[in-house]
Amino acid sequence: MTRLKVGLAVVAVIVLTGGGFLWLRGSSLVAVQDVQITGVTASDGDKVRAALESVAKDMTTLNVREEVLREASASYTSVDDVKVQSDFPHTLRIQVIERRPVAAVSRPGERRVPVTSNGTLLRGVTAERDLPSVKLKRDPAGARITDRRILNALTVAGAAPDPLRGRTDEVKVDKRGVIVDLQEGPELIFGGGDEADKKWAAAARVLAEISAQGATYLDLRIPGRVAAGGLAPIATPTPDPNAQPEAENSPTLNP
Repeated sequence: MTRLKVGLAVVAVIVLTGGGFLWLRGSSLVAVQDVQITGVTASDGDKVRAALESVAKDMTTLNVREEVLREASASYTSVDDVKVQSDFPHTLRIQVIERRPVAAVSRPGERRVPVTSNGTLLRGVTAERDLPSVKLKRDPAGARITDRRILNALTVAGAAPDPLRGRTDEVKVDKRGVIVDLQEGPELIFGGGDEADKKWAAAARVLAEISAQGATYLDLRIPGRVAAGGLAPIATPTPDPNAQPEAENSPTLNP
């Protein structure tokens, strides 16, 4: 019989005797020695791992205190939750559920701060370059953004499909509502944050149409009837010095 089998047999005897389990669950025989952490991608990841490992190694695989692990990671804004699984006798697996930033907010000339679609500010986390920018006039008070107009902009940013998310430079708000600036593309006018996914889908379909090439903006406020404005003419004739200027083209495209 191997040493492992002997050890397990001893453990079984202890558990089967009265009160043995209570002793065993806090015993070094089942102390956590191997902490496996997954799901960490944010810039504060090393600190998150260190905090979780520190408290995990004070536990046993028969006495895992998830609330302590959550408290240990609560000060790191990138962490939304943790899921824990023990593997007898010495392994503890921790899956970190991170908050997903959809944009980065900042005041002019200041450091960008990642933010989630519900307005949670991920302070202490480095904003990735591909996150679209949302400019603020003043610093938000507290841990979350509460300005309804900015929240609409974050809703739109969070609903962006992957191909267009990578092309989004800035999400802003003006009198027309939420506006998205695309790289090498037209301005996208969303209006409110309602039906953001449908508006993005309509934008993707229209942008794929040859007839929309050259548009300077797409008005997506009614996703079933997208208006494209500023379309360039197919051919540029010789200018007539006596001709009167024509009104801007604003055809309606049905995606």
